[in-house]
Amino acid sequence: MTDEAGDRIPLLRAAGLTVRMGDIEVLRDIDFSLRRGDILGIIGESGAGKSMIGRVIADQLPDGFSVTSGMLRFGALDLIGMPPKDHRRLLGREIAFIPQEPMMALNPSMTIGSHFEEHLAHLGHTPSTMRRKTIEALSDVRIAAPEHVYDQYPFQLSGGMCQRVLIALAFISNPDLVIADEPTASLDVTSQGHIIGLLRRMQQKHGTAVLFITHQLALAGQICTEVAVLYAGEVVERGATKAVFTAPQHPYTIALKAAAPLLDGEWTPLASLRGHMPGLKEYRTLDGCRFAPRCATASDACRQATVPLRQKSDHLARCLYDDAEARVEFPEGAARASLGQSKGELLRLDSVSKTFFRSGWFSRKPGVNALRNVSLEIAAGEFVGIVGESGSGKSTLGRLAMGLEDATNGTILLDGKPLGRSEDEWERRIAAIQLVFQDPRAALNPRRRVVDLATQAIQPRMMRADARRARAETLLRSTGLPTDMLDKVSAEMSGGQRQRVSIARALCNAPRLLIADEVTSGLDVSVQAQILNLLLNIRKEYGIALMMISHDLAVVRYLCSRVVVMWKGEIVETGLTEEVFRNPQHRYTRELISAIPPDDMNQPWLPLLEFAKAS
Repeated sequence: MTDEAGDRIPLLRAAGLTVRMGDIEVLRDIDFSLRRGDILGIIGESGAGKSMIGRVIADQLPDGFSVTSGMLRFGALDLIGMPPKDHRRLLGREIAFIPQEPMMALNPSMTIGSHFEEHLAHLGHTPSTMRRKTIEALSDVRIAAPEHVYDQYPFQLSGGMCQRVLIALAFISNPDLVIADEPTASLDVTSQGHIIGLLRRMQQKHGTAVLFITHQLALAGQICTEVAVLYAGEVVERGATKAVFTAPQHPYTIALKAAAPLLDGEWTPLASLRGHMPGLKEYRTLDGCRFAPRCATASDACRQATVPLRQKSDHLARCLYDDAEARVEFPEGAARASLGQSKGELLRLDSVSKTFFRSGWFSRKPGVNALRNVSLEIAAGEFVGIVGESGSGKSTLGRLAMGLEDATNGTILLDGKPLGRSEDEWERRIAAIQLVFQDPRAALNPRRRVVDLATQAIQPRMMRADARRARAETLLRSTGLPTDMLDKVSAEMSGGQRQRVSIARALCNAPRLLIADEVTSGLDVSVQAQILNLLLNIRKEYGIALMMISHDLAVVRYLCSRVVVMWKGEIVETGLTEEVFRNPQHRYTRELISAIPPDDMNQPWLPLLEFAKAS
């Protein structure tokens, strides 16, 4: 599809698109275009409005939300003004979706084949061709033994396999447009690389346009033709990917880049962006630039009137100033932990193994060998990173150290003394070790106030409410939370605030070791920077040790002086973090590092090279 000048006409185009909920402009003056065969990245943190754009395209706005002005065209079709029946006919045919949570998107009571049969029936295929079409689609996304997978249920597949199934479902109709909403958010780095390479291969094979919604700048930098950065319902910067990321012109884009830890190069403190993404009710008070309350250099002119997208160098940015990058100032970051190992062994795991058994009729049968002869020491005050993909045994190791699981073989020692299951040994363990869970929403009782959550560990022995409140105030100050949050409940807090409360609760009894299990994996990059800097400050204040379980190697490099690489329940490499990441000796460590999108867009990303070569 081309115009008279020979340029490609946009397949999807938004101009002045505005969505309201009552008197609140949820999306304001959204402009972008996407051509056939290109990938447009929609970038921003939680609450920025990324998924709302997908809802407008799908005609699935929540009750009370409506498009009040602007234009959204799909080819020659007006998606805003067309009848709902005609709009629905496009979905699944010309416009397909790849959702964020593969395990939630697939019906657990239906086989994989049934999902495809239902979709193919919607597309008008006859039953006689459905199985063949499904097998071909599953083969296209590199699923081994597709005939076997056809008869399996989603819960019998891994998260990465389920995401492949969703990609196959999206492309089976050969759509013109695919909307991928955070398609790798729940996957580890190796699975992410496979899925992105696969998505790129399918997109190029079909010539499909892709709207790629993500909060990961490095990922967008590797696969997107253009990017649009969203903040609080507005596009604040837009242009060719390399132009935007090489020389960002809006303070928010600059802040996102400064908040992301790097896997190589000189270690620098993360710039932690102050404040939070405004909620919808706060939009009423933001007449001018919606980023102004968090911008260190905002002027009265920024706050008083709506700022338009302006040409800056070779792309567009919604900022009044031409020297935004030079003007931006960030709060001072945290100091890095010492690279040398502290003296005095705190925790030791000696030849620890863990086998999960399956129940038989008359006996237990061997099942999964989650850990095999793992030996590990953590010194007092030392930050150690445990890395590996899903299923490598990282979390099982943490649960054994915490006492939530019993080792099948081996010994766990605290201060050189074995830890058993007696009451005295259990009290000794929980006095010294605390665990911070991945999902703070699930870990915090939604009915309890922060003052009670933070002091949960001392309530049995400290009955006076005023003493507990004083302790809670101290803990909140240590974790960077305002004390006026003491009487709030979990639902009134952001994800980052909940995680800080979880850390405050873990610190209540002054433990000597924190086990942090993927504590930043679900957080936006600016909130992640706050939590990482908080952990470094806690080490300085409390002299605490940390076992950081993570699949994000850049996070581990930022925090930890030593790293342990796990694969299939075994430690395959360990050493000083900088040395291991700079010169990995084990094949698996090299695979983990190569699976991470490089920050330098001129540097090729191995998963894309491999899929291009295989194609």
